[in-house]
Amino acid sequence: MGQNASGSSVPQVILMGLDSAGKSTLLTRLLTGEVMDTSPTIGFNVGMFELDKKTSLTVWDVGGQKNMRPNWRYYLEGCKALVFVVDSSDSARMPEAQRALRKVLSDENLQGVPLMVLANKKDLSDSMTIREISRVLDLNSYSDRLWEIQACSALRGLGLQQAFLSVSKLIKKS
Repeated sequence: MGQNASGSSVPQVILMGLDSAGKSTLLTRLLTGEVMDTSPTIGFNVGMFELDKKTSLTVWDVGGQKNMRPNWRYYLEGCKALVFVVDSSDSARMPEAQRALRKVLSDENLQGVPLMVLANKKDLSDSMTIREISRVLDLNSYSDRLWEIQACSALRGLGLQQAFLSVSKLIKKS
């Protein structure tokens, strides 16, 4: 568990989703404010960033390739919120994303842990609506936890700050 300057512990947030959803681009954008070329994540990336003077989060970006997903469970202990990133322009893979999300949320370490779904790539013209994504991911079935879904564009930096402020509020509520 990381610590911030005041010595209090910094909540750990896990960033998961299928490969090519934009998790590493999103984390890089949050940490540096810039867009960098990313390659598929083997293992994980981690970074700590300050939302404001009182609030910091440690964010773990875990690789989403099919062969990496069985390892997701090793990152869940001590997790205070799950941020699940979907590519909102890739409707063909939404059922796969739904299965991956259901599987990871069934882990005992995530019992009652709040969920933020980020519908990334909303800047693309063929992206699905929040309502469509919510329905395909069956988010209403998660009545045992706080959850939200928000649109964002990691490439443009749109909605990221707002999304992580919401994540911080979800952590405080839970």
